[in-house]
Amino acid sequence: MAERQVTVEGTTHALPQPFIVLATQNPIEHHGTYPLPESQIDRFMLRLRIGYPGARDEKQMLRDREHAEPLDAVEPVMTAADVLELQSAVSEVSVDDAIVDYLMRVVSATRSSEMLDLGVSPRGTLSLFRAAQALALTEERTYCLPDDIKRLVIPVFAHRLTVSSRYSSAMRRSEEAETVLHEILKTISVPL
Repeated sequence: MAERQVTVEGTTHALPQPFIVLATQNPIEHHGTYPLPESQIDRFMLRLRIGYPGARDEKQMLRDREHAEPLDAVEPVMTAADVLELQSAVSEVSVDDAIVDYLMRVVSATRSSEMLDLGVSPRGTLSLFRAAQALALTEERTYCLPDDIKRLVIPVFAHRLTVSSRYSSAMRRSEEAETVLHEILKTISVPL
């Protein structure tokens, strides 16, 4: 994924820009779902939980599909050039040193926590930094806030952590990691 190219039978092919990977994960123990090794999981910037739709929304999904497939009528809202322009604009969002220091304290805490066997990698650190810049941009700001970091710690870090078996419980691995991250965030002062 990071190389933005694929090799098939010895021939390397550059992937078109923008290159974005979106993946879905089925619930645990469903056929076709296999755990990825940490090195591959770490390449995904965010993991978002969508959950099930509410009953009203699910009913509307059925009604929308009663006579036709609404996905057949979906039209693009952006071009590839628009996405590339937004990606470029993200790097223009400024991040104050105090916020970078806050981010690094969170990262350091994951690496030194006795509750974790594996803390956040440098790739994870960069992912949180970029995600915070992107969040600020979506909120029409040219600067990051400490809250941007705080809001994104779980979706950016939870899937990257390995909770120590000494602290494991009946919870799923991802829920355990989220619990540890919530505890870490409670212990680190937020810059004002």
